[in-house]
Amino acid sequence: MWIDISVPLSAHLPAWPGDTPFEARWTWQQGAGASVNVSAITLSPHVATHSDAPYHVRSDWRASEALDVAAFVGRCSVVDVSACSGEMQLAALGAAGENPSLQRLLLKSGRSIASGAFPDSWPWLSVGALETLLKRGLRLLGVDAPSIDAQDSTTLDVHHALFGGGAFNLENLDLRRVAAGDYELFAAPLAISGLDAAPTRALLRPLA
Repeated sequence: MWIDISVPLSAHLPAWPGDTPFEARWTWQQGAGASVNVSAITLSPHVATHSDAPYHVRSDWRASEALDVAAFVGRCSVVDVSACSGEMQLAALGAAGENPSLQRLLLKSGRSIASGAFPDSWPWLSVGALETLLKRGLRLLGVDAPSIDAQDSTTLDVHHALFGGGAFNLENLDLRRVAAGDYELFAAPLAISGLDAAPTRALLRPLA
Protein backbone atom coordinates (compact mmCIF):
# COMPACT_ATOMS: atom_id res chain seq x y z
CA MET A 1 0.00 0.00 0.00
CA TRP A 2 1.38 3.36 -1.00
CA ILE A 3 1.32 6.24 1.52
CA ASP A 4 1.05 9.74 0.05
CA ILE A 5 3.56 11.95 1.87
CA SER A 6 2.97 15.00 -0.32
CA VAL A 7 1.53 18.26 0.99
CA PRO A 8 -1.39 19.09 -1.37
CA LEU A 9 -1.35 22.42 -3.15
CA SER A 10 -4.06 24.67 -1.76
CA ALA A 11 -4.88 28.37 -1.50
CA HIS A 12 -4.80 27.87 2.29
CA LEU A 13 -1.28 26.42 2.30
CA PRO A 14 1.29 28.69 4.00
CA ALA A 15 4.20 29.67 1.76
CA TRP A 16 7.66 30.73 2.88
CA PRO A 17 7.21 34.31 4.14
CA GLY A 18 7.44 36.66 1.16
CA ASP A 19 7.31 33.88 -1.46
CA THR A 20 4.54 33.52 -4.06
CA PRO A 21 1.67 31.44 -2.64
CA PHE A 22 -0.51 29.01 -4.59
CA GLU A 23 -3.41 30.65 -6.44
CA ALA A 24 -5.92 29.03 -8.81
CA ARG A 25 -8.42 30.63 -11.17
CA TRP A 26 -10.75 29.58 -13.97
CA THR A 27 -10.06 30.42 -17.61
CA TRP A 28 -13.24 28.74 -18.85
CA GLN A 29 -16.16 27.14 -17.00
CA GLN A 30 -19.09 25.12 -18.26
CA GLY A 31 -21.32 26.95 -15.80
CA ALA A 32 -20.55 30.16 -17.70
CA GLY A 33 -21.35 28.59 -21.08
CA ALA A 34 -17.96 27.16 -22.07
CA SER A 35 -17.66 23.64 -23.49
CA VAL A 36 -14.98 22.66 -20.94
CA ASN A 37 -13.62 23.59 -17.53
CA VAL A 38 -10.03 24.91 -17.76
CA SER A 39 -8.07 26.32 -14.85
CA ALA A 40 -4.81 28.24 -14.42
CA ILE A 41 -2.45 28.36 -11.45
CA THR A 42 0.23 30.68 -10.09
CA LEU A 43 2.76 29.55 -7.50
CA SER A 44 6.36 29.41 -6.40
CA PRO A 45 7.83 25.95 -7.09
CA HIS A 46 8.88 25.93 -3.42
CA VAL A 47 5.26 25.84 -2.21
CA ALA A 48 4.11 22.41 -0.96
CA THR A 49 6.29 19.31 -1.55
CA HIS A 50 9.17 20.03 -3.90
CA SER A 51 12.78 19.38 -4.81
CA ASP A 52 15.24 22.25 -5.02
CA ALA A 53 17.54 22.47 -8.01
CA PRO A 54 21.23 23.27 -7.43
CA TYR A 55 20.55 26.58 -9.21
CA HIS A 56 18.47 27.59 -6.18
CA VAL A 57 21.64 28.41 -4.24
CA ARG A 58 24.23 29.05 -6.98
CA SER A 59 23.61 30.68 -10.33
CA ASP A 60 26.43 28.70 -11.96
CA TRP A 61 24.90 25.35 -10.95
CA ARG A 62 22.32 23.45 -12.97
CA ALA A 63 18.60 24.17 -12.90
CA SER A 64 15.59 21.90 -12.49
CA GLU A 65 16.29 19.84 -15.62
CA ALA A 66 19.32 18.43 -13.73
CA LEU A 67 17.18 16.68 -11.10
CA ASP A 68 18.06 12.99 -11.48
CA VAL A 69 14.89 10.91 -11.16
CA ALA A 70 16.94 7.88 -10.07
CA ALA A 71 17.87 9.65 -6.85
CA PHE A 72 14.18 10.01 -5.93
CA VAL A 73 13.16 6.40 -6.46
CA GLY A 74 14.24 3.45 -4.31
CA ARG A 75 14.84 2.29 -0.76
CA CYS A 76 14.85 4.99 1.93
CA SER A 77 14.96 5.33 5.70
CA VAL A 78 12.59 7.53 7.71
CA VAL A 79 14.14 8.78 10.96
CA ASP A 80 12.10 10.46 13.70
CA VAL A 81 13.96 13.57 14.92
CA SER A 82 10.92 15.24 16.48
CA ALA A 83 12.63 15.33 19.87
CA CYS A 84 15.53 17.32 18.41
CA SER A 85 16.02 21.05 18.05
CA GLY A 86 18.74 23.11 16.42
CA GLU A 87 21.68 21.56 14.63
CA MET A 88 21.82 17.75 14.65
CA GLN A 89 24.92 15.61 14.61
CA LEU A 90 25.14 12.09 13.18
CA ALA A 91 24.22 10.51 16.52
CA ALA A 92 20.71 12.01 16.26
CA LEU A 93 20.01 9.61 13.37
CA GLY A 94 20.52 6.49 15.45
CA ALA A 95 21.15 3.31 13.46
CA ALA A 96 20.48 5.10 10.16
CA GLY A 97 23.47 7.31 10.84
CA GLU A 98 25.67 4.22 10.98
CA ASN A 99 24.26 2.59 7.85
CA PRO A 100 27.12 2.37 5.31
CA SER A 101 24.70 1.87 2.39
CA LEU A 102 22.16 4.63 3.19
CA GLN A 103 21.19 6.37 -0.07
CA ARG A 104 17.93 8.13 0.83
CA LEU A 105 17.13 9.69 4.19
CA LEU A 106 13.85 11.34 5.24
CA LEU A 107 13.81 13.31 8.50
CA LYS A 108 10.53 13.48 10.43
CA SER A 109 10.71 16.61 12.58
CA GLY A 110 7.00 17.21 13.16
CA ARG A 111 7.44 20.80 11.95
CA SER A 112 5.54 20.63 8.67
CA ILE A 113 3.32 23.13 6.86
CA ALA A 114 0.91 20.19 6.52
CA SER A 115 -0.37 21.28 9.93
CA GLY A 116 -1.69 24.46 8.30
CA ALA A 117 0.83 26.84 9.86
CA PHE A 118 4.38 27.84 8.96
CA PRO A 119 6.70 26.58 11.72
CA ASP A 120 8.90 29.01 13.65
CA SER A 121 11.87 26.65 13.68
CA TRP A 122 12.95 23.09 13.01
CA PRO A 123 16.04 20.87 13.46
CA TRP A 124 18.57 20.53 10.67
CA LEU A 125 21.46 18.19 9.94
CA SER A 126 24.95 19.62 10.46
CA VAL A 127 27.19 20.02 7.44
CA GLY A 128 29.71 17.66 9.02
CA ALA A 129 27.12 14.93 9.48
CA LEU A 130 25.84 15.42 5.95
CA GLU A 131 29.33 15.25 4.47
CA THR A 132 29.89 11.92 6.24
CA LEU A 133 26.66 10.56 4.74
CA LEU A 134 27.59 11.86 1.30
CA LYS A 135 30.93 10.05 1.45
CA ARG A 136 29.00 6.85 2.17
CA GLY A 137 26.81 7.34 -0.88
CA LEU A 138 23.81 9.45 0.22
CA ARG A 139 21.85 10.61 -2.85
CA LEU A 140 18.77 12.23 -1.32
CA LEU A 141 17.94 14.13 1.88
CA GLY A 142 14.25 14.73 2.54
CA VAL A 143 12.59 16.71 5.32
CA ASP A 144 9.05 17.45 6.42
CA ALA A 145 10.19 20.95 7.37
CA PRO A 146 10.22 23.84 4.86
CA SER A 147 14.02 23.65 4.42
CA ILE A 148 17.01 21.38 4.98
CA ASP A 149 18.75 24.45 6.45
CA ALA A 150 17.83 26.42 9.56
CA GLN A 151 14.86 28.77 9.25
CA ASP A 152 17.04 31.88 9.60
CA SER A 153 19.98 30.70 7.49
CA THR A 154 21.10 33.06 4.73
CA THR A 155 24.21 31.11 3.70
CA LEU A 156 22.30 27.82 3.17
CA ASP A 157 25.38 25.76 4.01
CA VAL A 158 23.48 22.45 4.06
CA HIS A 159 22.09 23.10 0.58
CA HIS A 160 25.56 23.92 -0.72
CA ALA A 161 27.10 20.81 0.84
CA LEU A 162 24.31 18.57 -0.48
CA PHE A 163 24.41 19.83 -4.05
CA GLY A 164 28.20 20.09 -4.01
CA GLY A 165 28.25 16.41 -3.08
CA GLY A 166 26.08 15.48 -6.06
CA ALA A 167 22.92 14.73 -4.03
CA PHE A 168 19.41 16.22 -4.03
CA ASN A 169 16.69 17.16 -1.55
CA LEU A 170 12.97 16.97 -0.83
CA GLU A 171 11.27 19.60 1.31
CA ASN A 172 7.78 20.08 2.77
CA LEU A 173 6.96 16.39 3.10
CA ASP A 174 4.01 15.19 5.20
CA LEU A 175 5.29 12.39 7.45
CA ARG A 176 2.63 12.61 10.16
CA ARG A 177 1.22 9.15 9.34
CA VAL A 178 4.62 7.53 8.78
CA ALA A 179 6.50 5.58 11.44
CA ALA A 180 10.29 5.47 11.51
CA GLY A 181 11.71 2.64 9.42
CA ASP A 182 12.64 1.55 5.93
CA TYR A 183 10.42 2.12 2.89
CA GLU A 184 10.32 2.22 -0.87
CA LEU A 185 10.19 5.81 -2.11
CA PHE A 186 8.76 7.20 -5.33
CA ALA A 187 9.10 10.99 -5.51
CA ALA A 188 9.92 12.03 -9.08
CA PRO A 189 10.05 15.83 -9.50
CA LEU A 190 7.91 17.39 -12.21
CA ALA A 191 9.79 17.64 -15.53
CA ILE A 192 10.48 21.38 -15.73
CA SER A 193 13.49 23.09 -17.29
CA GLY A 194 15.27 26.25 -16.22
CA LEU A 195 13.78 26.72 -12.75
CA ASP A 196 15.18 26.76 -9.21
CA ALA A 197 12.88 23.96 -7.96
CA ALA A 198 10.22 21.50 -9.12
CA PRO A 199 6.94 20.44 -7.45
CA THR A 200 6.97 16.76 -6.47
CA ARG A 201 4.43 14.03 -5.65
CA ALA A 202 6.02 11.83 -2.99
CA LEU A 203 4.89 8.31 -2.09
CA LEU A 204 6.15 5.68 0.36
CA ARG A 205 5.49 1.95 0.52
CA PRO A 206 6.52 -0.23 3.48
CA LEU A 207 9.07 -2.88 2.59
CA ALA A 208 7.67 -6.41 2.71
